[in-house]
Amino acid sequence: MKAMVRVEAVSTSTEHSFYKVNTDVIQLVCGHGVEDDAHFGQTVQHLYLIKKDPNRTNLRQVHLIALERINEWNRLGHPVCCGSLGENITTSGVDLEYLPAGTRMRFQSGAEIQLTGLRKPCHQVDKFSTGLLELTMAESKDSEVPYKIGVMGIVVVTGEVVRGEEIKLIFPPVPHEPMTKV
Repeated sequence: MKAMVRVEAVSTSTEHSFYKVNTDVIQLVCGHGVEDDAHFGQTVQHLYLIKKDPNRTNLRQVHLIALERINEWNRLGHPVCCGSLGENITTSGVDLEYLPAGTRMRFQSGAEIQLTGLRKPCHQVDKFSTGLLELTMAESKDSEVPYKIGVMGIVVVTGEVVRGEEIKLIFPPVPHEPMTKV
């Protein structure tokens, strides 16, 4: 039997803080991201990336992490909760980092996100919980998935995302390409 992919939590923050606050619903806006979130916009909103190129297209409009990954970190002694690593959507039922680049996630409202790549972890992860950064990176440079701290996406169809709803995965045409960092 195929596992159901669903939304476990939705989170947002108007501040450029490390964590986001859980809520019952978020609004996705095509081409911009999560309404009322610090990373909302057509051009890059990540503070480090703005310094490099403020006109760069925002491929990091929405951040997703799997609940299974959060549970794994908790079992290893790291106090991670939904939203505490800055994700907008916490999922269950799918290993996000192994999805092919370009996968679309359709929510019950009709809203859709297209996955653009892997989130690269930063030093702030260890400030949150010492030793967690090491767990978010692959043991080998040759690993199929170099980073395990969620994925990034862009909004391709406007709509709501509600905690508890199902997600339909729509895969790109073959051959599938693995996601790389964005």
